[in-house]
Amino acid sequence: MSAPFVLALRVLLAVSLYAFLGWTLFTIWRELHTQGSLLAARKIPGINLNIQVGNQIPTQRYITQPEILLGRDSHCDIPLLDDTVSVRHARLSYHHGQWWLEDLGSTNGTWLNKEKVSTPTVIIGGDQIDCGKVSIAINLGVDPTNPPTQRIPNSGDSE
Repeated sequence: MSAPFVLALRVLLAVSLYAFLGWTLFTIWRELHTQGSLLAARKIPGINLNIQVGNQIPTQRYITQPEILLGRDSHCDIPLLDDTVSVRHARLSYHHGQWWLEDLGSTNGTWLNKEKVSTPTVIIGGDQIDCGKVSIAINLGVDPTNPPTQRIPNSGDSE
């Protein structure tokens, strides 16, 4: 074989190899970008907490962050100002498509629907959490600041 022909084959092979590597990297980048967009678009359903501390007026908090710390510490996401609540009492976290409740080694324990929580437990709407003498009612995905739209009955609808 002649030297120019072998050189042309080497150049063609090198160009083909670089084109293949470029196409592979572009495909990987596009797939990562698509997956990142899907993960970024995934929203955490909000959780509405109706907090009752002793005989005080209940307060409502609507939270959309993935982790919520409950406790007496002012740095907790939901500070519970009661002496029967530990400094870092419990954690609510959203993962695997569900909200979970976990006791953080509190002195008086964390109770879910009158049962002591000893391992991370899934919570659902309507559950009640007790931390010491503080009671927290759970509603999932209900934002009290945005009530659902009221339906107007049509004149043809029977009541």
